Amino acid sequence: MQENDLKLPFKTFAPVDLHDGWEIATPAQEGIDAAELTAVYKEFHERGDLWQVRSLLVFRNNKLIAESYTKNPQEITQPVAIWSCTKQVVAILAGIAVEQGLIGSVSENLQTLLPEVIGRFPEKGEITLQNLLQMQSGIAFSNEGFGGESNQLLMQKPANSLDFILNLPKRSAAGEEFHYNDGDPHLVSAILQRHTGKSTKTWAEELLFSKLGMKNYDWVVYRDGITPGAFGIMATPREMARIGQLLLNKGLWKGEQIVSSEWIEEMTSVKITAEKANFHEKSFGYYWWIDEARGIVFMAGHGGQHVFVKPSKNLIIVSTADKTEDERFGFNLQKAFEIVDAIDSIVRN
Repeated sequence: MQENDLKLPFKTFAPVDLHDGWEIATPAQEGIDAAELTAVYKEFHERGDLWQVRSLLVFRNNKLIAESYTKNPQEITQPVAIWSCTKQVVAILAGIAVEQGLIGSVSENLQTLLPEVIGRFPEKGEITLQNLLQMQSGIAFSNEGFGGESNQLLMQKPANSLDFILNLPKRSAAGEEFHYNDGDPHLVSAILQRHTGKSTKTWAEELLFSKLGMKNYDWVVYRDGITPGAFGIMATPREMARIGQLLLNKGLWKGEQIVSSEWIEEMTSVKITAEKANFHEKSFGYYWWIDEARGIVFMAGHGGQHVFVKPSKNLIIVSTADKTEDERFGFNLQKAFEIVDAIDSIVRN
């Protein structure tokens, strides 16, 4: 590869068997024309406006059928930041906590969920777990710019992350307005820690990651001991796909119901319409994004980290990319869906 080349040339999408629990199959075995899929992968590698992309993986019927890395083949086992895809993992964990009775229901509020903390911020006590899962806490947490609260949280600047978030003013009453932000899921993680008695990272390893067979991942912990709920997971694309496969399997993994099918349904049903979410005409559930027209639910992380799940075709598509500070130059959702649509169109039912 020359110094000015931004991507490796396309060679093959044939997956390598890492004996990591993923069954390998050919496209033809799973109803996809190999020649047409080759054309999609070649375009993925060769399109100049897709210089940011790093990986593209296709799974069908619980099997890995295609995989390619455009910059570093070692990323097959080397975890990278998946950014806000962390939020979708937290939504699953919240469901497990409710189902285990550790949390009574999503209608419980901060007054009962975080009583020791909320005593200092009584005006936030009405916020429910459901408000947090739907990005409707009403807290004026900014995700914008280097000076925003999200960046301060990312850089671990506040000594106490919960007080930092709860001390912010309210922009609206709880449940009144959708406002995508990194503060609400961080509070959900804190709730999980209080009611499980363990860090969210440790509890997730025991109740979710280990059961899915995940090994190539990590999750940072904030300096005050709270596992970030909005970002912080490092994972490979194959490990990201396990989360999508759990969704596709309606919470079942190798005979064990890790999270109920009812929670999966609730989590991925529309809570915030596309008009109110104001995100590429996509709707919102409990942290999961929903493209109603395409019949796709998906994970989305800063810079182009995606897991697309299409239940009607038993299909999962994972894509990752380098993040850019200006989305106009990044692998944004519109570009990602061009690839997804191209693959979807060649999948036979």
